Amino acid sequence: MSTGTFAPEPGAAPLPRMIGAQTALETRMLLRNGEQLLLTIVIPTVLLVLFSAVPIIDTGGGRRVDFLAPGLLALAVMSTAFTGQAIATGFERRYGVLKRLGASPLPRWALMTAKTGSVLVTEALQIVLLSVIALALGWSPHGDPAAVVLLLALGTAAFSGLGLLMAGTLRAEATLAAANLVFLLLLVGGGVVVPLDKFPGGVRSALDLLPISALSDGLRGVLQHGSAMPWSDLGILAVWAVLGLGAAARFFRWE
Repeated sequence: MSTGTFAPEPGAAPLPRMIGAQTALETRMLLRNGEQLLLTIVIPTVLLVLFSAVPIIDTGGGRRVDFLAPGLLALAVMSTAFTGQAIATGFERRYGVLKRLGASPLPRWALMTAKTGSVLVTEALQIVLLSVIALALGWSPHGDPAAVVLLLALGTAAFSGLGLLMAGTLRAEATLAAANLVFLLLLVGGGVVVPLDKFPGGVRSALDLLPISALSDGLRGVLQHGSAMPWSDLGILAVWAVLGLGAAARFFRWE
């Protein structure tokens, strides 16, 4: 061995391995956080069981679980891709974690890819859990699986963009307050557990344009009513995804 060489040669790990390791770390951190578990697992599950068993809200004709399950799948996407990601990223930015990770061999775009991967893994766990509980409560979904996957993908993109925009522009404390407030407001006014036809016409027209309304309405149309591809809802989600991700890329500050 020549002088000055090392075996094995030091250096950064291959990029796919770095992204995989960061994704696993992000997922473990999210699942160990009590507040995140409350938002992503506990609240959607409790709402599904409670409102399916007790006629607290008039969900129209048919079984309550058939109305509630699609809306709570939409809530699960929002809680992870928007609320949870905004809060976690906001505090990482405040404490300088993002700045230090940005100076590591992991490129910044790869860090965002890892965060996205963590969101997708968590959403998959949420969807499986909520689906199993809903099926046990008598849910009978039907419709085009491709439409469901496309709705969930665009919903994730839209909420991720908005969450990163909030986390990258506001102070951490403001992000915490704003993200939780938006979560509560959209839980009530986004068609998740309360049908949008309960709201006055002018208000409903505005609510229909929200990403949570488009996602819950699209999923409900496919899974409850067996509708064809919900192009209108997909279009609304696509617009929010482009605007949110574009604004996040433009205005996100790493420190």
